[in-house]
Amino acid sequence: MSLMTETGAAVSLDSLPRVNLLPPEIAESRRFRRIQIGLGGAVLGAVGVVALLYVAASSSVSSAQSDFDSATATHTSLQNQTAQYRDVTAVYARAAAAKAMLTSAMGEEVRYSLFLNDLGLSIPENVWLKNVTFAQTAPTTATPGAAAGAVGTVTFTGVGFSHDDVALWLESLATEKGYANPYFSNSTEALIGSRKTVNFTSSVSLTTAAYSGRYTKPAGG
Repeated sequence: MSLMTETGAAVSLDSLPRVNLLPPEIAESRRFRRIQIGLGGAVLGAVGVVALLYVAASSSVSSAQSDFDSATATHTSLQNQTAQYRDVTAVYARAAAAKAMLTSAMGEEVRYSLFLNDLGLSIPENVWLKNVTFAQTAPTTATPGAAAGAVGTVTFTGVGFSHDDVALWLESLATEKGYANPYFSNSTEALIGSRKTVNFTSSVSLTTAAYSGRYTKPAGG
């Protein structure tokens, strides 16, 4: 920018000397004001940062408190459940003791009804029975004439048409599970009307295979 002098010459403003006519106090006041404004902005920025940090910290504390409360509730619930089941071990022990007693009491069970049913299916055609007697003993008790390891004897009295029928009857006994050492103690001829018959008494040893195993076998076995 330039100015025209009285002589008509153009003079550049840049070439003119600058003179500050403001009192030093005013300039100093303006400079202090600018510093105040800058510091105020910095303070406001710092307050904003602190506020953001506070909000974030509060949120973290709230989340941590929520997690803590949830964990406490879960712990309390688990403690209550543990209290409900604290007697389970004792119950299992009593159940095991009861099972052991049942096994001891019923481990030597013989289901005689099954043996009688098998007799009805296996008895020879020309033989019929008049009496069947089961006598069970402890495994350690020795019964005269019984097979080794016998747990009892079964005695039969019956009638056959011939001695061969009695022999066939003894053979059928030997095939039955739980029986061993079949033999006859007497066999005498008799008449039924005009028909010759043979009255016999026979016995068989009852072995441990006759045990039902219902109370000694594992579940599902």
